[in-house]
Amino acid sequence: MNDDPRLDYPATSRNREALLEVLRSVLSPEASVLEVASGSGQHARAFVDALDGVRWQPSSYEVHERASVDGWADGHPRIAPAMDLDVRAHPWALPEGSFDAVFCANMAHIAPWPCTPALFEGAARVLRPAGQVLLYGPFDVPWQPLVASNARFDASLRSRDPSWGIRALDDVEAAAAAVGLSLTATHLMPANNLTLVFGATD
Repeated sequence: MNDDPRLDYPATSRNREALLEVLRSVLSPEASVLEVASGSGQHARAFVDALDGVRWQPSSYEVHERASVDGWADGHPRIAPAMDLDVRAHPWALPEGSFDAVFCANMAHIAPWPCTPALFEGAARVLRPAGQVLLYGPFDVPWQPLVASNARFDASLRSRDPSWGIRALDDVEAAAAAVGLSLTATHLMPANNLTLVFGATD
């Protein structure tokens, strides 16, 4: 019997280095980061190991994922215990203005659309004035049609749950703008993904 709670998500290993490059360009050396929908926890451990001084608060709505996150953290002093966070439940049980960044990978398309506006609403409350939201995943961008692989992925998602699907970048930007956040940078990532960086509107 295997009592190890750690999950292994292969995509996490594939995108880790590219995401680290973005995080290094965005985060201050001692940034405090809230990760929404932490999944397995592999990102949290890899990023904190690579970014000296950065403090990480992981979270997940799923009990088994929180157990996995804590398993990967293995008591690391700069990774807090994974918290139970439903992005739609406001206000989040976190102090206002307590984080320099909110990071979220691969949630927007594998959750009902209302989760994305809820993410920005919660982030706007817990971020410090110069804080930023980093959103990673595939997006439907206005300057080109979905590439074939993303179109197939989108169809697969919607067949599993009609409320899922790759989100239009315009809709994501509008959700951010509703709480005073605007898109400040777009990073091209492997496998036709993007990392979007949002900050406070001037």
